[in-house]
Amino acid sequence: MAHVLGQNQYGKAENRIVRVYRDSTRHEIKDLNVSVALSGDFDDVHLTGSNANCLPTDTTKNTVYAFAKEYGIDSAEAFGITLARHFVDSAEPVRRARIRIEEYSWDRIRTPDSSARFIGSEEVGHSFVRTGQETRTSEIVYDGDRVQVVSGLKDLVVMNSTNSEFWGYIKDRYTTLQEAYDRILATQVTARWAYGYTGRDDEQQPNWNRSYTHVKRHLLEAFAETYSYSLQQTLHAMGTRVLNNRAEVDEVRLELPNKHHFLVDLSPFGLENENEVYYAADRMYGLIEGTVHREGVVPVIPVA
Repeated sequence: MAHVLGQNQYGKAENRIVRVYRDSTRHEIKDLNVSVALSGDFDDVHLTGSNANCLPTDTTKNTVYAFAKEYGIDSAEAFGITLARHFVDSAEPVRRARIRIEEYSWDRIRTPDSSARFIGSEEVGHSFVRTGQETRTSEIVYDGDRVQVVSGLKDLVVMNSTNSEFWGYIKDRYTTLQEAYDRILATQVTARWAYGYTGRDDEQQPNWNRSYTHVKRHLLEAFAETYSYSLQQTLHAMGTRVLNNRAEVDEVRLELPNKHHFLVDLSPFGLENENEVYYAADRMYGLIEGTVHREGVVPVIPVA
């Protein structure tokens, strides 16, 4: 029976790179984890051992570091597009490049005599975000014709301490869950969003950093402002809020694990628990996933 070589790709994964800008006394830092995957005319590399069409993974690693110096890193998305175009356009056997990037943020340490002020005084009293935990993500694919950019974030932990219910669900002989009319709703958001940008005909790139900031803001605002009857409903509200406010985004996919909080029985100690003391369970958890996209748009973000 004949064997056929199927889909294949190769590259250098998890290139850790920190780019420091020292143009003034106020330094800037970009901290990235960049993974490169190349696809193309690589049959002989697998079938005969000929490396004539093989761009070494060490070269892809060196390119990442060199481009950080030569072109700088304004945003993960723009940097990824530059890399992807280079690999496809400069190495004839390479037909497609996929660049995946995680970006880690660094906050400045404020000293007592700093004149900087905290921006954003408006707060929602029952909604919280764990600061400094989320990781920014991006995936850029270029096939020689079209650029596809999917940005995102992960590990963004949020909680509503009220304004959440869950009742009226299917019940059978195995159902033990009690209906809840005032519960904690907490989740660890993984969000990805696809842009309409294609990179064709000198199409102007979105302001990637600004877009990320505003998409994140709309996700948080929708979570905070939605009176939730299910995490599914909240997911839809979050995706819809982004599409209603960010014209450059065509599709949003969310993965929301339900971080369950259970009331602790304090009656053995002669105490009444009036929705005040909870046990936070990390496993097991309900996992709610879904995509919201514009009508007529074919979803491109893969299901995990």
